[in-house]
Amino acid sequence: MSDKIVHITQKNEHDQLVNSNQYTVIDFHASWCGPCHLIAPTFEQLSNEHADTKFVKVDVDEAGEIAQHYEIRSMPTFVFLKEGKEVDRLVGANKTELQNKVKDLPTRP
Repeated sequence: MSDKIVHITQKNEHDQLVNSNQYTVIDFHASWCGPCHLIAPTFEQLSNEHADTKFVKVDVDEAGEIAQHYEIRSMPTFVFLKEGKEVDRLVGANKTELQNKVKDLPTRP
């Protein structure tokens, strides 16, 4: 696992991470979710390629309050933030779409 990926379980950790001027991608996953395990290496690779973006993992079973805040219904769900505000979302383990959304994040209004 990349040391560039931050694992959070508490709402206050979430608040500190996302309330910055940096781009953030949150991966909502679960230990029992097969597609989550399949997409994890891509998420890790992206964290190594995009130093200007924070990569965060949230296990929905350990951090239900955070998952509820984003109204997560399916895993994996990736939430893209710019300056703490949600600008995009991807539901499912679509590798190409995840790569494109991370690449395009700095161009989002």
